[in-house]
Amino acid sequence: MIDKALLIKTVEDSLVGTDAYLVDVEISADNRIVVEIDSETGVDIDTCAAITRRIEEVFDRDAEDYELEVGSAGITSPLKVRRQYERNVGNDVEVLTRDGRKLHGVLVEVKPGTDDRLVDFVVEVPVKVKEPGAKKSVIKQQPVELNSADCKYVCYDLKF
Repeated sequence: MIDKALLIKTVEDSLVGTDAYLVDVEISADNRIVVEIDSETGVDIDTCAAITRRIEEVFDRDAEDYELEVGSAGITSPLKVRRQYERNVGNDVEVLTRDGRKLHGVLVEVKPGTDDRLVDFVVEVPVKVKEPGAKKSVIKQQPVELNSADCKYVCYDLKF
């Protein structure tokens, strides 16, 4: 069995001195390893190749057979860690809440916190409002405070 803690440490050590950071590590029952990284400036193939080589140095394929994929968090991937949320303030996002609401709006704030995976944030969504005495409704931006634990996913809104 692949030691996940050692794998995470290996990846994080490989990223020291770069602006890239670890987003997620998944290890399936059949030893398929998927490492997802992200960066403020984008992830290039050389970074992924360097991480792959480092993992292969630490984890001997002869001792334990595994499949390895190292890649960047894609534009269709959900946001998973605080740095991704912070980097996307001002961008259009789609949020699916655990209670089934789908919100389209702009990520306007990420609340301070110490947990990298539990993120409190604010999304401004357009809402139709009929002012008293007005004949027509107008669209106003309404802030919605959310927590990443209350959401099934938060990702880039490509249709907004």
